Amino acid sequence: MASGETCTADRSMRIVRRKLTETAPMTTRFFYLSSCISLILLIFLCLAWELWLAPIQPGGSWLFLKCLPLLAPLFGILHGRRYTYQWASMLILIYFTEGIVRATSESGISQWLAAGEIMLSLVFFCSAIAYVRRTRSSGEQV
Repeated sequence: MASGETCTADRSMRIVRRKLTETAPMTTRFFYLSSCISLILLIFLCLAWELWLAPIQPGGSWLFLKCLPLLAPLFGILHGRRYTYQWASMLILIYFTEGIVRATSESGISQWLAAGEIMLSLVFFCSAIAYVRRTRSSGEQV
């Protein structure tokens, strides 16, 4: 009877493992898409914020150039390059910090735009880290 229970437990573990490996590509795809979408939206938010929505000076300011560093990892992120995800997750923390500073120091629409910047940078950071972890080869150290 003990061996029968062991067989059932082994079979159920194999079923669970199979289901986990079947859903792994889908969750990797989810993290890939959320990284891509949040990065593109953050680029558009930075441009719109400093050119039209709430520029520091009327008519826009040179601060819109802050979106240029976000263009550097865009190609690698869209192509799913793991190394780009790794360094872009560190780059995005600058935008998170800017969002925190501007959300606490400004008022009105700029405060709401800063909250959007915080949200998009957090979504990108979390999904990029998850993508890197999901695409890690089996021999790599944690």
